[in-house]
Amino acid sequence: MAAMTALTTLCPPPGQAMDIHWATVEANLGTPLPQDYKQLADRYGPGVFNDYVHVYHPHGVTEYVDLTGPMPGRIRAQLRKDHKQGTHPVPYDPETLFACAGTGNGEYLFWITDPAGDPDRWRIAVNEARGPGWFTYDGTLTAFLAAVLGGRIRVPLFAPDLAEASARFAPARPALRKPVPFSDARPVDSGTIRSWARARGYDVPPRGRIPLEVREAWERRAPKG
Repeated sequence: MAAMTALTTLCPPPGQAMDIHWATVEANLGTPLPQDYKQLADRYGPGVFNDYVHVYHPHGVTEYVDLTGPMPGRIRAQLRKDHKQGTHPVPYDPETLFACAGTGNGEYLFWITDPAGDPDRWRIAVNEARGPGWFTYDGTLTAFLAAVLGGRIRVPLFAPDLAEASARFAPARPALRKPVPFSDARPVDSGTIRSWARARGYDVPPRGRIPLEVREAWERRAPKG
């Protein structure tokens, strides 16, 4: 992809590409993901661009940057509330917005998941951290990062000096967690897990597979939210 070539030229990846099991990730999320994002996550791993943009990753080292963790669901719940109460104008149906990154200033980046079945056509939306503003980019997440870090576009909601320094990527630490198959988890009533997870802010579907992050948290009984 031209956008990936532009990004890796501008900001070289930190090391060897990862080998992410995307079929499992997409099954857990219940949605296909854009091809450019899968290449981005494989090439760079979890981490932060220019000490500012944290792209959510299936191997995120904390729940706050984990694509399969509770953050996308929590953010969507807040958007639903804002949309219903008119707190801030949300220019898109909250159900079509999937949080895929965040910034050090508190903005969120979203995929506009329309059309739902064609993720390579998803665009990017950014909301203002402490205000009503939104910014829309008609392209992929990788193209957006290359354009912003390369100074070809300016997002009014972002820090004004974001592209002034040379583009850089800092890998997250500690070492990555590897996902485990559902068969490794001990049998348990799924309704109990769903009730436990919803009480802690996880976005859990009413039926079907329970996301891996929820299963892992249930095994640890780690309180979230």
